[in-house]
This record gives sequence, C-alpha cells and structure tokens, in this order.
Amino acid sequence: MNAIGPENPLTPDDARALLALLPGRVEIEPGMTERELDGVEERWGFRFAPEHRTLLAAGLPTGDGWPDWRGRAPKDLAKQLAWPVDGVLFDVEHNGFWHPDWDPRPAGVGDALEAARVHLATVPVMVPVHLHRCLLADPGRTGTPVLSMYQTDIICYGTDLVDYFHREFGRPVPAVPDHPHAVIPFWSYFLG
Repeated sequence: MNAIGPENPLTPDDARALLALLPGRVEIEPGMTERELDGVEERWGFRFAPEHRTLLAAGLPTGDGWPDWRGRAPKDLAKQLAWPVDGVLFDVEHNGFWHPDWDPRPAGVGDALEAARVHLATVPVMVPVHLHRCLLADPGRTGTPVLSMYQTDIICYGTDLVDYFHREFGRPVPAVPDHPHAVIPFWSYFLG
C-alpha cells in the first residue's frame, strides 16, 4: 500500500471513539457492511480512503450535513460529491479563477468553463465527511488532510480524519511540530 504514515492507523475501536465525540443530536446508525461500502464506491465511481471506510463500518452518522451513504436521497449525495469541483467552476465563471498549471485561460467565460471542466475531470476526488469537509478518495493512502472546501476558499480542517474529528467535535489534539500535512495533487495548491 502506498500510504502516508502507517497502513490504516484507524482501528474499529478508534473509529467508535471518534463517533462518540459527535453531539447527541447526531444519530449514528449501524455501521455499513463491506457490501454496502463496495456498492457506494461502484455507484459513485470512487474508492474511500482506508480510515474513512473504517469509520463508516463502525457507525454511520446521519442527519443534517452528513452524507447519505445508504442512498435514501441520491440527489443530495450527488450534490455533495460534486461540491468541490462545482465550487472551483463557480469561481472560474464568476471570480476569474484560473489555476496556474492549466493552459492559458480562454477569453470567453463559456470556453474557460469548458477548459476547466476538462482539467477538473483529472483531479483527485474529494469525498464529503460532513458538510463541506472532505477527505481524499484514495484506497492506497492514509493520513491525508480533511479540507474545508467552499469554492476556491479551501483550508485544512484537520491533518487527517482523526485530527479533524477532534478539532470539529472534541478537544483539539496538540499539533506535532514540523509535521506538515500530506500533499493532495491540485487541491493542496489552495492551502498555500
């Protein structure tokens, strides 16, 4: 496995401890089965990071802002999955954003959007964890940051899934000095 850090450092017990940090208003359904997780990946065309899979197998948070991985509202899930790319496209159209690694920006907005769509079709998939907090979809990597993604206003909300849960729902864990978060192609550009 081409992992950052140890191979899936999140155990099922660790995942249950993270879920216990969630406020009482968050309902936690029984964890997803391997078959359910495989079905989500097949239907939506991505693969969960190992620690995300472990978390969802331990328990499925539901309600406001949590992705509906069991598919009761597929339009809502499709919107959440499209959020990162749609946010960049919004800024291409309305705010003149253009990534420096892309070809020169076409003069017309429509042409710029079409060119941006082509480029964005090749970037790593970011999967929602909660609201607009997303984790890299890569079964071969662990320890990637959770990013808060709102158009091209993208910030690191946790150096990994565990750090994110502690910062968002529990007590922040002190940062390790000189411990930079992992780089995610394309998306890390916005952190810089």
